[in-house]
Amino acid sequence: MPSRPNIVLIVADDHRFDAAGALGNPAVHTPALDALAGAGVAFGRTYIMGGYSGAVCVPSRACLLTGTDVFSATRRPDAGAGWAPADLNPELLTLPEVFRAADYHTHGIGKWHNGKRSFGRGFAGGARIFFGGMSDHRAVPLHDFDASGAYPDTAARKGAGFSSELFADAAVDFVRGYRGQAPFLLYLAFTAPHDPRTPPAEFAARYDPDAVSLPPNWLPDHPFDNGELRIRDEELDAHPRTAGALRRHIAGYYAMITHMDAQIGRVLHALHRSGRGEDTLVAYTADHGLAVGQHGLLGKQNLYDCSVRVPLLLAGPGLPRGRRVEGLHHAHDILPTLCALTGVAAPAAARGRSLLPLLAGDPGAARPSVHAVYRDLQRMVCDGRWKLIRYYRRAETGPGTDRLQLFDLSADPWEMRDLSAEPGQRGQIARLAADLADWQRRVGDPLAPVPVVPGV
Repeated sequence: MPSRPNIVLIVADDHRFDAAGALGNPAVHTPALDALAGAGVAFGRTYIMGGYSGAVCVPSRACLLTGTDVFSATRRPDAGAGWAPADLNPELLTLPEVFRAADYHTHGIGKWHNGKRSFGRGFAGGARIFFGGMSDHRAVPLHDFDASGAYPDTAARKGAGFSSELFADAAVDFVRGYRGQAPFLLYLAFTAPHDPRTPPAEFAARYDPDAVSLPPNWLPDHPFDNGELRIRDEELDAHPRTAGALRRHIAGYYAMITHMDAQIGRVLHALHRSGRGEDTLVAYTADHGLAVGQHGLLGKQNLYDCSVRVPLLLAGPGLPRGRRVEGLHHAHDILPTLCALTGVAAPAAARGRSLLPLLAGDPGAARPSVHAVYRDLQRMVCDGRWKLIRYYRRAETGPGTDRLQLFDLSADPWEMRDLSAEPGQRGQIARLAADLADWQRRVGDPLAPVPVVPGV
């Protein structure tokens, strides 16, 4: 066995932070993820940073893969020509590049929505690679591994089977067949539970829409124009939303998660049967969450917790079992954490921080606040209890609204009561707004407010 642990990093598409049994929703049947949480650590406050694209998966995965903030990891709209918006910042090392340089065998399977060039730089092997955002789950255009890194569109072929099963099959084959002496990094990225939510019939049958509960914060429509109410995700059903329609969406969402969970279980079973289970770190996360009816929304183009919080499970050698950790952190802290667990040097440009001190109980290890963006329309700051969302209007006649929302998450975790108009909350708003403005200036946000210089 290798002296350093192997890594299996599993990334889901659209999986909300609480949509699993072990994560607080017993209505979702997820035995594999529940077992993984029991064997390791479940982090409860993992936030993504959003992005400048309606396809939030692109910037969010870029942050995860580079260990840095959203404005460093992706091309900003004002950055000029030279590299495509879907590409990772070519000046940054990616997670597979970091581990490949540290003599790990890197193997990529599934969705890679950050450009072909970065995939080619990072992986020494792979199978059933999907360069895109979404597709018919039964007709995913897949590439075989191409050592040249070219991956011409003409080389893609439609997969014969359901996406989650195809990706899991490839991962099982890799785990069973790997004979190398070097430790491996297996990157396994699903396209589930992203729509179209068309789970296999046996999994769809497990969730009767009439029996599915609606979340407490469901609404027929969002209460104001957040700037993105007519994007593709929000047009997946009619306005106003009906309870029956939302139940159907939720049932399909849960069924897709349960089917994906079954495939993850197959991969983990193969890992243990191979004799590598005790020597492998397994991490599970997602690129973002999804509203699926919360706040009258269906998509992820918002900064409510349902969209910007994701699951993070971590199990393997040296980690505690059955631990729940609630300290604030960002998803791009995953890269430096995996580096710390394996003795691999994190890239100098990474702005994430290892979560190991948080696991050790260091009270100062949690981030004091986390932040997120959505295009030029929304900004967010959260300190764990208080959360401020700032909305912008693009132009006098354009979409969006110039307003704030303030939530006390300790008393209102579903973000149902906006406190921003209450006079007694002006101090909280000022404090959070100053925190947000400081972060915006540090990361180069084009919407960062200009500091007021006394006497000028």
